[in-house]
Amino acid sequence: MKKILLKQIIRDFHLSPLPALKRRTLQVPTNTGKIITLVGVRRSGKTSYLFNLIENLLKQCVPMDRILYVNFEDERLNLKTEELDLLLQAYQELYPDIQVEGCHFFFDEIQNIDGWDKFVRRVYDKGTKKIYITGSNARFLSSEIATSLRGRTISYEVFPLSFREYLFFKDVVPDINSTKSIAQINHHLADYLKNGGFPEVIGYDDALRNRVLQEYFNVMIYRDLLERYEIKNLPALKFFLKRILSSATKQISVNNIYNELKSSGFKIGKTQLYDNLEACVNIYMAQLLRKHTNSLVDRELGEKKIYAIDSGLLNAIDYKFSDDTGKSLEQAVFLELKRREKDVYFFKDKFECDFIIKHGSDVTEAIQVTVTMSDEKTRNREIKGLTECCNEFGLQEGLIITLDSSEEFELNGIKIRVVPLYRWLLI
Repeated sequence: MKKILLKQIIRDFHLSPLPALKRRTLQVPTNTGKIITLVGVRRSGKTSYLFNLIENLLKQCVPMDRILYVNFEDERLNLKTEELDLLLQAYQELYPDIQVEGCHFFFDEIQNIDGWDKFVRRVYDKGTKKIYITGSNARFLSSEIATSLRGRTISYEVFPLSFREYLFFKDVVPDINSTKSIAQINHHLADYLKNGGFPEVIGYDDALRNRVLQEYFNVMIYRDLLERYEIKNLPALKFFLKRILSSATKQISVNNIYNELKSSGFKIGKTQLYDNLEACVNIYMAQLLRKHTNSLVDRELGEKKIYAIDSGLLNAIDYKFSDDTGKSLEQAVFLELKRREKDVYFFKDKFECDFIIKHGSDVTEAIQVTVTMSDEKTRNREIKGLTECCNEFGLQEGLIITLDSSEEFELNGIKIRVVPLYRWLLI
């Protein structure tokens, strides 16, 4: 019966038109001979990206019947490990004259099936090299992929929309040299900083958007955290999530949260809280930023800052993140650096620099983020942190990203560029 169902799912996909979707800027090759893996938070657009890739293949005259797409979150499937081979059997019985070696296989959210890795590895070794898989779990990207697929894969992270993509989804063509266009861009930027970049909610009104984002959050809690990681203490987990997400852009102390929980009457071990934090990162609910240090131990165990995957998600679950423009700016810059696949840390000595970028073992960029440079106290603090960082790593130039300021000056041999956020996001 399951084979019959699989045949229906395969044929229904082949006979139905692809949905009309906006294109993302992430560039993924289709001719590497490697398994292409897309990972990221739920609803960030991984499935849509697969459809974009399928559309590209069709434009290259690849016949639709040589493309197999299966969404493993389809509740009708409910496949067990030993039943995965039914998928190949169903496809080959539908198309007995097609050689599997020339086919493209798209497996969406395949981590929902235990033993998926052995199945994919077997298809790759004995079937086709043209395999594309997605997952909503960072362990799926790192440890699981590295050990299970053993060099057979290239992985890409899919984040919620960048600001450039956000404008594209709103049918806005930015012109950063036009005063009128800049005013329009900044109008949309304010919305972007508040509402975030999950593709589905673009264009929704506030009430509907918040309801949908709250549902995203609940699915992350109940399906990704409670089910996958078998977390039992739901009240303590919710308290923990509230604390870490309300601390977005700040340094996080699990020990402090443990003491707060303990004083509030929650019974939970400190080790469990560290496990909860790792799980939140693994499902892409949050991201950690480590302090730069030459010691691997200090980098892993030392000070860390935390960032949410999306500002709109924070605002929807009522953490009033949008009340702090400075946090919103820093959050946006961090996520953009991650989209650009930068190796990013923060620097802290006498003063602090928000972000430093490394290329190999060398620090190549230093970036501060602040709302404005007009306040003298703020200006001095940002410049001191930036110049101290530049001197530490021998950089001749530093960058300060603000909401709307723009200037250039030199201080003690260091060139400092101040640029508005919209311009930096669109370069």
